[in-house]
Amino acid sequence: MRWRTLTTAAVIGRQFDFKLLRKLSEEFTETPLLELVDQAMDAHILQEAPDQPDRYQFSHALVQQTLLERLSTSRKVRLHALVGEALETLYEEHPQEHASELAHHFFEAAAVSGTEKLVRYSQLAGEQFLAAYAHEEALGHFQRGLIAKDLDVEGLMPVPDAEAAALLFGLGRTQAATVGRQKLDVVFTSLNRAFDFYAETHDLGHAIGVAGYPMPILPGHRVAEQLVARALQLAPPDSLEAGRLLSRYILVMGLEEGDYQGAIEAFDRAVTIAQRNGDVVLEMRILAYGSMVDFWHLQWQGTVAKGLRVVELARQAEDQLSEVSARFWAGVALLGIGDSERAQPHAAEMLSAAVRLRDRYQQATAHWFNEMASIYKGDWQAAKDSSERGLSVSPSDTRLLGTRMLTEREVGNTTEGHRYLEQLVEALRLVTPGPRYDHGSTALLIPMVARITGGVDQLRIAENAAATVLSAEYSTSLVSRLARLGLAMMAVIREDAEAAREQYVSLDLAAGCHTWISGDRVLGLLAQTMGDLNQGMAHFEDALAFCRKAGYRPELAWTCYDYAELLLQHPSLDGRKGGARTAATQQLEGVTAEALLEEGMAIAAELGMPPLMERIAALQESAAAARSLPAYPNRLTQREVEVLLKLSQAKTNREIARDLVLSERTVQRHIANIYAKIGARNRAEATTFALSQLAP
Repeated sequence: MRWRTLTTAAVIGRQFDFKLLRKLSEEFTETPLLELVDQAMDAHILQEAPDQPDRYQFSHALVQQTLLERLSTSRKVRLHALVGEALETLYEEHPQEHASELAHHFFEAAAVSGTEKLVRYSQLAGEQFLAAYAHEEALGHFQRGLIAKDLDVEGLMPVPDAEAAALLFGLGRTQAATVGRQKLDVVFTSLNRAFDFYAETHDLGHAIGVAGYPMPILPGHRVAEQLVARALQLAPPDSLEAGRLLSRYILVMGLEEGDYQGAIEAFDRAVTIAQRNGDVVLEMRILAYGSMVDFWHLQWQGTVAKGLRVVELARQAEDQLSEVSARFWAGVALLGIGDSERAQPHAAEMLSAAVRLRDRYQQATAHWFNEMASIYKGDWQAAKDSSERGLSVSPSDTRLLGTRMLTEREVGNTTEGHRYLEQLVEALRLVTPGPRYDHGSTALLIPMVARITGGVDQLRIAENAAATVLSAEYSTSLVSRLARLGLAMMAVIREDAEAAREQYVSLDLAAGCHTWISGDRVLGLLAQTMGDLNQGMAHFEDALAFCRKAGYRPELAWTCYDYAELLLQHPSLDGRKGGARTAATQQLEGVTAEALLEEGMAIAAELGMPPLMERIAALQESAAAARSLPAYPNRLTQREVEVLLKLSQAKTNREIARDLVLSERTVQRHIANIYAKIGARNRAEATTFALSQLAP
């Protein structure tokens, strides 16, 4: 008798309620049952559950497992059915509070109890876990309920009833928090199936609720347009329902369709409805979405203004998701315009809120935001820590992989940098081609890494990513800008003046913006490549002013190097003021290459940037040689003359490197400098110059 009762307790679970055990042990009155429990405690089989009166637990999971293994399958199934029915009776007034337990027992008892109760309690349990941000647990319950109804979880089978539609709506909401950015089509498959059922059965309230739920909508992911547009046709014009749907339509138009004007029109209509009805939560959501669209269309001041308004409204309305979103977009916009001090608190607050929400996408995004803020300051360890935490949540997130690749290269970790590049390329294969951030950022980050390392073997990947973005019929301004910046860096690396001119025209509004690299520095490099040296100086000085004000020290160090390189290639400019100067750069009175290199080296040494330190040291050596040996024509240095003479002997770069004990990359850099100084376009012209000007 005693073992039978303990076996029943084992079926209930690792922990059990005495009242439930009493109901299932009808052969015992309360006192003998308490004595039995006391005996089991004396034998160290049971113990009291901590801080839970009238609840007990098995002292070890193995004890419970041993008791369960003594049961036949048939007996175990029937006991689960009895436990489920007893739970229903005990908690009939509040079954939702025990929905997870009920779903578990009716799942185990499905062979004798059927699936009706399993489906009902799976739905209740899923909603409870969803409300508590326990998305993984919710996902399991919704999936179990759908399977019990013989409905494919991610397929296209028709939805038979409202119960199945509710399970699909729950599934879509949990998928949005768990599947990651690359699988949004899976989320909207679930939502569309639920919506179709509600629309066909004329359940407009539920149909509009499905379409208006705040699911992620991202640039280039054309997954929500059809759903929201269909729902708008069902909603009464100017109703609150229409306002909620219009709030989603802001994102559809601004991000999926790349139509900023259409997004503004939807925003204005939605705000009018929200304010007319005094719906603060809706207004907060509309502003959050408007802030996001402004960001993707480079209207960053608007992003900040709307985002900060959302944070204010959060004191009145409990909408954590909108607040998290607004803090992110306002924060990254502040980083982009160089206001890192105001951005930092939003990064910290967003991360705390995302952890509370237990939303994988938001957590990965928050870690990425914190990583960006650290990279811009040159705090490499903090950036890596944020990257590690983000990748533990979302291992194939191209945003995190791309920035980690950049960080490792900046600090000279060649092996690690290459590893993250390989992971980025692999993750990119999972992304459907289109005008997405994944492709735009890859188009820029790979050339930035090439600029650091001198390697150009991966530029084809960046070119393909840029083409994917720019060949699309629709795109947001930011994604297109990223692709253009990448093409600009490739033109600089290849010293392609024609390509540089094309990208310079397309990036004329990039000044004063920072997206991993200063727009002003890119414009300066392009102008230098085009041969417009005065304009290049002006852009570099603007970049110096921006980075100093923002505190973006790694970018400042690179700008110092690039500007110094321009000045040393054209010594007549060294110490001169730049060309078309702005008010922001009036303080830069006649900068010199020597001062720029000293500043750049000090920053690079302090932050730990060996690749840049090596470049600066080589440039300083070249400059010193030029000062000590001014007799060579066209201000060629001793080392450049040595390289040129070897070149005139028809030696390859590898042979020159071997003869002069240099790396091939250093030889390539010397040859580029030689061509610029003597006006040569190829080896033949350089050889002609050497024979005529350097003959003994």
